[in-house]
Amino acid sequence: MDHTREPGRKRIFVTGASGFIGGAISRRLSARHDIVALSRSAAGDVLIRQSGGTPIRGELGAIDPGSLADCDAVVHCAARVEVWGAREDYWRVNVEGTDQLLDAARAAGVRRFLHMSSEAVLWHGQHMRGVDETAPYAERTPYLYAETKAEAERRVLAANAPADAFEALALRPRLVWGPGDRTLVPEAKAVIERGAFAWLDGGRALTSTTHVSNLAYASELALERGKGGEVYFITDGVDSDFRSIMTQLLAAEGVEVPARSLPSWIARPAAHMLEATWRRLKIKVTPPVTRHAVDLMCCDCTVRIDKARRELGYAPIVEVEAGLQALREAGAGNAKHPMGAAKGL
Repeated sequence: MDHTREPGRKRIFVTGASGFIGGAISRRLSARHDIVALSRSAAGDVLIRQSGGTPIRGELGAIDPGSLADCDAVVHCAARVEVWGAREDYWRVNVEGTDQLLDAARAAGVRRFLHMSSEAVLWHGQHMRGVDETAPYAERTPYLYAETKAEAERRVLAANAPADAFEALALRPRLVWGPGDRTLVPEAKAVIERGAFAWLDGGRALTSTTHVSNLAYASELALERGKGGEVYFITDGVDSDFRSIMTQLLAAEGVEVPARSLPSWIARPAAHMLEATWRRLKIKVTPPVTRHAVDLMCCDCTVRIDKARRELGYAPIVEVEAGLQALREAGAGNAKHPMGAAKGL
């Protein structure tokens, strides 16, 4: 290990640091630690440097253990998150990529491995209400993301080996939002702009949420205090109905959400039929409606964070209303200065 570093300062390898979640984690950790991050391109290098890291060129699934030299910990955020694609593509990135990174970390002498998981590992299209970490994995699920993230999480936890000085654990955030989001709000905005948006069941499904800064803070705590072999749900500590939170997030972007709504008993079979048709015809582009998107909007999903509070000392550092207000202020600033949204690109 490198003994020239300041006491308490660690070297941490991050995957997905050019993305929304990994970037936020890198920014927080870089205040106290040295961050090196996996990068696939020159554009990724720029984003990683902006988040306080040093890029190391490589590919998930083929990471040289030398890239992890002198690293004390790994934070693994990279994943295939798209709602449509071939099973082998999800499996290669989410499962095999995680497996290979675990091998590289152990070979390099890394002592701690933090895996960014998801509540989706439990989900097969059912309501989840007040769920905690004792809930079982879904035996079968129609969502390739959920299936492969569950398998990846299983392998991470199975790799935990305190006797070999290797501790592996996972965080499960729900519905991550905040500045820099590239998925939740942008995708909803695109559907609205196409004129294809409708609430399901009036948008009354309940959901937990996780501000990205709360997740970054939880990641820092997990590296310091988390127990190997354990998983922790992370949220904002409060729940909301889907319509309320999404309306406010989109309003911060200046987007007005249409009021129309469809019953889920119509939307769910329609999405199933569309996906079946797309698979049968081997169409690669995403169907106009997917089961994942439909079920996300019509299923309750609330999770408990008692374990994270108890074992990590976690409590949200950004309250929902404060986070929303910051987004509104940022949106207003970008409206006044059109080039503002391009800063940092």
